[in-house]
Amino acid sequence: MAKFDPATLRYDAQGLIPCIAQEEESGAVLMMAWMNAQAVARTLATGRVTYWSRSRQDFWVKGESSGHVQALVELRIDCDRDCLLAVVRQTGPACHTNRAVCFYTAVRDGAEVELMAPEA
Repeated sequence: MAKFDPATLRYDAQGLIPCIAQEEESGAVLMMAWMNAQAVARTLATGRVTYWSRSRQDFWVKGESSGHVQALVELRIDCDRDCLLAVVRQTGPACHTNRAVCFYTAVRDGAEVELMAPEA
């Protein structure tokens, strides 16, 4: 078993890699966000999923302000090493819109359909 080095991942020109969050128990795809090498390292060191905010140019720990925490169960690397899958235990809604997941809109017969309302 080789020691993992975040520098071995394939980052884009901005030094970022997409990370998909998936709920461990249900298998639901929760969200997608970006990480850089330091966010990957912080996530592994703390067990709290840490992303890189492109708009704020800063780290954000999922749930830090909302309490909707993503506890890391396992971090997986895809075959091309250019995308990550964070298997997590999600507390509360994953989406900033207060929905369980970010993928709450479907395209059906050429129209957008909202699949779920925000949680109360």
